[in-house]
Amino acid sequence: MNIQEIIQRLKDGNARFTNDTLEHNLQDSERRDGLTGGQSPFAIILSCADSRVVPELAFDTGLGELFVVRVAGNVANNSSIASMEYAVAHLGTQVIVVMGHESCGAVTAAMSGGDNGHNLNHLLYHITPAISACGAGAEVNEVVKKNAEMTANELLSRSSIIRNAVEAGKVKIVPAYYNLDGGKVDFLEQELA
Repeated sequence: MNIQEIIQRLKDGNARFTNDTLEHNLQDSERRDGLTGGQSPFAIILSCADSRVVPELAFDTGLGELFVVRVAGNVANNSSIASMEYAVAHLGTQVIVVMGHESCGAVTAAMSGGDNGHNLNHLLYHITPAISACGAGAEVNEVVKKNAEMTANELLSRSSIIRNAVEAGKVKIVPAYYNLDGGKVDFLEQELA
């Protein structure tokens, strides 16, 4: 599949998910056996760790199709970036979706401020640029969308592997937003190179 076909495949899978017509393909023992020799996922999904957001279900995909990186607030920290670099450099994955979601607890915590302990403070720090960009009085879902967009841009600035692949036309980064109530994924207008 080329990049546009991959994005369309994700959109079509999400439409099946929201319409309760999941195909459940590539989820059996034959598929498991076929993957013992390696993997070639067509998309990377940087998603929040929230238990209500399951990318494999939201896009109606099977085993080996998505390389999912989950971290609260779908932030681009060293480990999440390195994981995505691996998929781009070694697995040939062509699309990166940075997916925030409605009512994100990590974004809410970052907006609330306060001391959440060393580790959580470090994670929430990655969300503060989106809070600043949205300004005082912004609603959490506005910040979630801005965080997805800014994180997508951050992948370009913090990873030469990802940036070089994007510049060569081998990878496309797409920010997205998952709606909890219906499960629809909105691909945000700003699609990066």
